[in-house]
Amino acid sequence: MDTGTEQGPARARAARRARYHLRFQLRPGDDLADRARALAKVCGENGVEEVVLLLGAEQQYTGHLAGADEARWFAAAGEARDVLSAAGLDVSLNPWVTVGHADRGRAGTFGFAPMVSPTGQVAVAQASFACPTWRRWLYAHYGLAAELGFRVLWVEDDFRYHNHAPLDWGGGFEPLMLERLAAVVGEPVTREQAVAAVTAPGRPHPWRALLQQVWRTAQLEVAEGLAEVVSRRSGGHSHLGLMSSLPAMHSVEGRDWQELFAALSVRREVTHRPHFAPYSDTPARGLAAALWSLEAQRPLRPHGTACEPEIENWPHTAWSKSDTQTWSEMVTAQLSGADALLLNLHPTHAEHAENFPRIDRLLRRSRPALDWLAAHRTGEGEGVPLGVGLPWRQDTAARLPAETGRMQDLVADPARTADFLLGYGVPVTAQPAPVQALFGRMVHAFDDDEMHELLRGGLLLDGVAAHTLTRRGFAELLGVRASELVGREDPAPPGPYAIEQVTGECGTDEGAVLSVDVQPALARMQPLAGARVLTRIRTPDGRLWGAGRCHFVNALGGRVAVLAATTPADLARSDEGRTLLHTTVRFLEGEQPRLPLVSGGPHLIPYATRSAEGHRLAVANGSADPAHPRIHLPGTGHDVSATLLAPLAEPAEGRIETPGAGPDSEEAIPGTRGVPGAVPALELKTPLPHRGWAVFAW
Repeated sequence: MDTGTEQGPARARAARRARYHLRFQLRPGDDLADRARALAKVCGENGVEEVVLLLGAEQQYTGHLAGADEARWFAAAGEARDVLSAAGLDVSLNPWVTVGHADRGRAGTFGFAPMVSPTGQVAVAQASFACPTWRRWLYAHYGLAAELGFRVLWVEDDFRYHNHAPLDWGGGFEPLMLERLAAVVGEPVTREQAVAAVTAPGRPHPWRALLQQVWRTAQLEVAEGLAEVVSRRSGGHSHLGLMSSLPAMHSVEGRDWQELFAALSVRREVTHRPHFAPYSDTPARGLAAALWSLEAQRPLRPHGTACEPEIENWPHTAWSKSDTQTWSEMVTAQLSGADALLLNLHPTHAEHAENFPRIDRLLRRSRPALDWLAAHRTGEGEGVPLGVGLPWRQDTAARLPAETGRMQDLVADPARTADFLLGYGVPVTAQPAPVQALFGRMVHAFDDDEMHELLRGGLLLDGVAAHTLTRRGFAELLGVRASELVGREDPAPPGPYAIEQVTGECGTDEGAVLSVDVQPALARMQPLAGARVLTRIRTPDGRLWGAGRCHFVNALGGRVAVLAATTPADLARSDEGRTLLHTTVRFLEGEQPRLPLVSGGPHLIPYATRSAEGHRLAVANGSADPAHPRIHLPGTGHDVSATLLAPLAEPAEGRIETPGAGPDSEEAIPGTRGVPGAVPALELKTPLPHRGWAVFAW
């Protein structure tokens, strides 16, 4: 992307240094210039390159700004920009609302047509995307901001239909929107009729796609209006940045990501802030979800779009999120190829940046690892993620059968599939790959022709997907007939399922036992001729219940693995479970294994990439205990180096050893024990601490 300047991401790539973009609010006041100078000093001392000024945010939010209040905030933003720019900082602006985040007792005072929820709840201070009065306000608001010379004008993540408290689910069912739907369907439509059609059980009602089209069109109209006013009134010097939520939720809204980014572009430039990490402390194994969230959003952006993941802490104190977790999420974002880190660390009512020395220390101590990653960048645009592919389409919500008549029925994505794989040391990618995994209701998003293509490669299915595909006539290509789903409480012969017992058909010990006792349901699978049964399900008293895991080479030349489990991410984790999964991945890869796999401890989370310079595998320790990751690389003769990124510490060289080699070694690649030429694992002898990352390169 040619912007004609060396600002922002272009400069970051040239400098090969991580960029800090600090989100901070400076309210109007007589001492504003002093507070801005203090902020500039803190930024200079802590390597912050850009300040993103919040405008009337959170506790300072009184409602949509207009009149004297709006003028006061914009005057303050302009004064702060002058001080910060004079100190050599880039400055962007973050207006706090578009349609509005949540009512929170605020009253609407400008006559906006309010959002209405599926059940008829009416918002007080949140506007409909179809409201012309609100649109005029929004264009005028961003027009004033555009005249002030900021680098990026951010569009908050309230630019959506879902998640507008106190509305159930969100808005989009207001009279103005229903009038638009009526024009498309050719007859009057009530809210009750629209909701019933959108959530009707079974095959999607045609009105669902039409309502999503109406929602999408209304949002694109607003996006185009914003881009036009910002381009015109900034003279092309400012561009827009989109803050977004989870893609599966935006799918319910009918979002077309490419169209939306195109509509928001100013002179072909736009920036994205993907949501990816929790707002407060979570177990370290949650890094798997954060890693997948960033990877899942990569293909949604047009090539060259700048990416600034938000490092979130809410309500913005060390009591919400530890420095160690914040650091680990910063590293996760940098690994993914972020152009900058949007740091949301200070309370929005902080005012005085100099009063937070702990945040200063966090920023200084985090930089060595982040700069090392920036200098060894193989992320977006420079590297190709490697892993098991997790297919997803942005129109998934238009294709899913509803089950309970709720909007939530329309949400489906591979996030839990990613959690299952990543937690067992199997890398994943959002790109098409030789081996792919399709679990649960996601299978409804793909038609028969698309399923035939998936079944020509390596494909991992769970019980729900196998049951659905059996009903669609695909059993002969799966190698099993998944005739029914049996619920946990269903009375079914020969009795309740309880354990999964390993046969002699894989690389773990025959007779080893895993638990399936708390699976909400299992698929009853009958293996077909040629299927290889790896495990069998048994009752508590040992009676055979059915097949647990099967491998099969089908008539298309594809390799298929099927699990009876209907929610694999909820299976009790174990070393045997990891070995079974690694064995399955190697089977699905066939004669050309290419994926690095990780063992050596629980919750070792991998991120693999390939670039012109070689391969890289980053492994995070999602356990509280130190770990010694073992990496299993296909092929021979790898010259592997390791760098240890411990939380808030300088990068250090990691020591690697090769345990006893040979085809019968305990460290052989899973599924290849006893095979001539099997390659031993490489073990990191340097302890990898909690939330630390080990980066292997070859």
